[in-house]
Amino acid sequence: MSINLFNPTFDGLYITFLLSYILGIVHGITPDEHTWPITFSYAIGSGSSRKGAEAGAVFSLGFTIQRALMSELMFFVFAYGLYSIKDFISSPVFFGIVYIIVGAVMYIAGHYVKYGSYYPHLELNEFVSKRMHPRFRHEETDFYKKEVKMKMAFIHGLIAGFGFGAFALIIYFVFAPAMPNAYVAFLPGLLFGLGTMTMQFSFGALFGTWIRKVKCVTEKGIQFIAKYIASNVLMYGGLTFFVAGGLILAFPQILSFAVITPIEVHNLHSLGVGFFIVILVVVVIGALSYRNSVRIAVKRFSKKRTLSGNMAGRLK
Repeated sequence: MSINLFNPTFDGLYITFLLSYILGIVHGITPDEHTWPITFSYAIGSGSSRKGAEAGAVFSLGFTIQRALMSELMFFVFAYGLYSIKDFISSPVFFGIVYIIVGAVMYIAGHYVKYGSYYPHLELNEFVSKRMHPRFRHEETDFYKKEVKMKMAFIHGLIAGFGFGAFALIIYFVFAPAMPNAYVAFLPGLLFGLGTMTMQFSFGALFGTWIRKVKCVTEKGIQFIAKYIASNVLMYGGLTFFVAGGLILAFPQILSFAVITPIEVHNLHSLGVGFFIVILVVVVIGALSYRNSVRIAVKRFSKKRTLSGNMAGRLK
């Protein structure tokens, strides 16, 4: 039996379930704006492979629950001819609104990691430290006191599940309406989410392990680097999503822009706005944050510096 994942066809209930799960795996692997930036942020911020895997799993759990509920909803939309709902959730307006909400939640989560509060406000001390008398100066390491919260990853998963890409079109418009009854209509979305969870769990562990490769700093230095990268990706990535959502609402034709590649895999064949958001948030912001955080950590949390300090203390 051959399966074309780019344009899947199905013959039978169990084949549909299998395809849903396989598409979820492909979705978890390929660069998707509603998975990679968020999983990367929470997994990096956790600072370990175990917690990174947990972040990937918790995010995907929220995503899976939402996809299962949407799959059930779409069964009733097609069963009762509620096509106005279908048209709305696949429209640029809905797309832009989801981007704005995802961006806002990302920014709030990143703000919490850096400043310890969920609500954005003017950081007077930070402003004064850069503009006024040196005695008010705050070092960069004076911030980033809070751990990333797994409940935020779960909430992010619930929201990100409303993203409407090529995979969602297949699950919602092909597989869910073909279910024989409402009792199993949620299963395509559920299995798709579990497939995504399979890969995001693995990538979360990988991201959490990668951050510990910086060997020249202490454990506090590792924690600082992890929080620095996570908060920057969440805050500036959130602003990126927010701006992108606003532009989509103002100029819906942005969604029709795409760079076509010969790779017939969803998210890699037609590179649209989502792909470039992934590159900007994960690659550009992530890489710059990594470089800056390591530079700061080497100055403040170097193992050599700690060793010298301990030796000086013993001599006294």
